[in-house]
Order: sequence, then structure tokens, then C-alpha cells
Amino acid sequence: MTLYPFINGWLMVTLVSLNTYQIANKQWIGALIVGFAISWVWCFNVKSALGAFSSRLLYCFGATCGTATGLLLAFHIY
Repeated sequence: MTLYPFINGWLMVTLVSLNTYQIANKQWIGALIVGFAISWVWCFNVKSALGAFSSRLLYCFGATCGTATGLLLAFHIY
């Protein structure tokens, strides 16, 4: 088993958390850039999310860590 599903989950939710903050605080340019990045990453995540149960679980743990990372980034950037 690789960490690929974890990294995908982490990255996706980091970007979504950051983007949510940007939108709520009217950071339009950053929100547009991160919005594009979310779509780009999602194109590659679809395969990971449809894998075995262990891959799905790893994806979810990565997504949980991504929430925390997105919040930390938002607080440090803004």
C-alpha cells in the first residue's frame, strides 16, 4: 500500500479549506487560483477514491489532515 490516497485526500481538502476561507473573506484572486487547483487535483483523485476499502480509508485520513492544513494556511496567509 502506498501513501498516494492519503496525499490525494490531504491535498484536496487542504485546497477546499483554504478556498472556503478565501471566498468567505472576499480574497477573489486567491479563490480563483485555488478553485482551479481544486478542479485539477479532482481530475486525478477520482481513481483513488474508487479503489479498495483501505485506499478509501487512507484518502479520508488524508482529507482530515488536509482540513487542518487548509485552516493553518489560511490563518498564516491572511
